[in-house]
Amino acid sequence: MTVNTLKKNNFEDIVFPHWDDLPNFDLYMDQVVAYINQVLAPLEMPTVTSTMINNYVKKKMILAPVKKKYQTLQVADILIISLLKPIFSLDQIRAAIDQITIDNYPKKAYNSFVDTLLGFFKNPTNQPLEGVSLETQLMQSAASVLFHKLEAEKILGTLQEQHPIKEVPTTK
Repeated sequence: MTVNTLKKNNFEDIVFPHWDDLPNFDLYMDQVVAYINQVLAPLEMPTVTSTMINNYVKKKMILAPVKKKYQTLQVADILIISLLKPIFSLDQIRAAIDQITIDNYPKKAYNSFVDTLLGFFKNPTNQPLEGVSLETQLMQSAASVLFHKLEAEKILGTLQEQHPIKEVPTTK
């Protein structure tokens, strides 16, 4: 399968919210869960639950809600964690977010990651830029790994549809 597989699987049509597209008002837990799952649905990512988000708060992966309400920064963090959790440990994800935002405002860092990820979706032959900061290289590598994982899952799904494996009868 080639790059044409990507077009067939509509990766180039994926839309992922930039910071200014995220809700700019505080959300309750059920609203956060619904929003996150709506954003992740086209990527066929695992469903996020309120229990998972509560665990992120307990593990200090995200800031605790204020009066049970979540703000844009927390929603952005939950989206990034949700994207990267199938690939990296929670500690690695938090460390990466912290490193990338040391010298960069969360809004700018988040938008940069989204742009990098969407760049892979739109042009799978994207090559990482040379001579960029280590933080940018980290974002590029994480986006590349995520893209290729999603691509591999789509290809596997297509192969399974085209060539279903028949169960071999067992003898008793």
